[in-house]
Amino acid sequence: MDHKLLLVDDNKDLRNVLERVLKKRGYKVETAASGDDALRKIKNNHYTILVTDLRMPGKDGMELLKESRNISPSTMVIMITAFGTVESAVVAMKQGAYDYILKPFSPDELEIKIKSALQQQENKLEEISFEIASEAKNRFGRIIGNSKTMRKVYDRIHKVAPTNAPVLITGESGTGKELVAREIHSRSNRAGGPFVAVNCVALASGVLESELFGHEKGSFTGATSRRIGKFESAQNGTLFLDEIGELDEKIQVQLLRFLQEKNFHRVGGNQNIQLDVRILAATNRNLSERIEKGFFREDLFYRLNMFSLHLPALREREDDITELTHFFLSKYNKELGKNVKITSEALALLRHHIWPGNVRELENVVAQGIILAENDALLPKHLPVGLTGEMAEISIEEEGHNQSGISSQINAIESEVIRKALLEENWNQSKTAKKLGLKRTSLQYKMKKYGLSKD
Repeated sequence: MDHKLLLVDDNKDLRNVLERVLKKRGYKVETAASGDDALRKIKNNHYTILVTDLRMPGKDGMELLKESRNISPSTMVIMITAFGTVESAVVAMKQGAYDYILKPFSPDELEIKIKSALQQQENKLEEISFEIASEAKNRFGRIIGNSKTMRKVYDRIHKVAPTNAPVLITGESGTGKELVAREIHSRSNRAGGPFVAVNCVALASGVLESELFGHEKGSFTGATSRRIGKFESAQNGTLFLDEIGELDEKIQVQLLRFLQEKNFHRVGGNQNIQLDVRILAATNRNLSERIEKGFFREDLFYRLNMFSLHLPALREREDDITELTHFFLSKYNKELGKNVKITSEALALLRHHIWPGNVRELENVVAQGIILAENDALLPKHLPVGLTGEMAEISIEEEGHNQSGISSQINAIESEVIRKALLEENWNQSKTAKKLGLKRTSLQYKMKKYGLSKD
């Protein structure tokens, strides 16, 4: 079983018996002797089921229920109660507990409750999967695309959004990392709180420290008053740190401390400030390489990388290009007061381009094309030279023209050159494309055109 259970009871004997029996039956079980101990575990782990006594010294089961649901809303809670506190258990169910069990009870009785809770959890996951499949037909919140790679991204967003776990979003520049961060925030229990975004390379190190953590009056020249930083501005919400791989050592240490202890102090101050802020971070750099070179702390990486989310480059989701193009056409037609439509020839160029700048580059190209378009038609000539230069790579057969005898001879020669190159590179398309000075997508097109395949 992949489900993890947390048993919370101040009665050590009961705790040990239940742990031993449930582990023998195949469950992954952890225990806690108090509500405070349980909360510490919940903050650092995900549990499918939480079984807790209602009456305990210190933080009781009711308080644990409330606080655990803020941290992990998807965890199913089963309350252990004595006959005299059944009313309290019913109140707990109204506040989100799944069920309760009366003392004394046998391990078999508890397992029945656990199995029932797990079944309900599975039903919820099936409903979510159906919602994802339905919603992703056109878009996922503000994210456009229905390719297989993007549906995997949507599934991971759905799973991590309701938690308070830090998320490290990776991907090339222009793939939409901030958009994904905003979507995670909007689907979390912090959606009513602020979303604060900070670009870590936009400011010099000294300025960034003050920007993030704020400063006290007189802490440096020009600090004429206390200033609240981005961390405090994000209280009860989400702080998004873009280009996290560029942070200097000092700020990395301060961020690590916040992730570990949930507190910090302003520049020039000594007061520890406790905050409830979720951290989402993004980078287009390879952090493992930066760790090896000593530019990034390994312990900070593991704290941020509790849950990772990689965004594919646009060339890896070619099926989404048409849908994205029409979305940007609609957006900029509205902004510019135009009614431009894209021709099939121009759209074919967009679909064949590699897009090193990813979605951001596509958006800029479409916006520019609308501005330049005449007679409400976006033609190949309205696209950048780098794109129109690829026209030769699109088969003239698609235009419905007949090839001349000379063209046929040229094609025969080209087919033979490509075939020989493929053989020399053992049909490795990446190596062959590099050898011939072609883009990989162009090579694939020509292979299809000439019927070249290894089999």
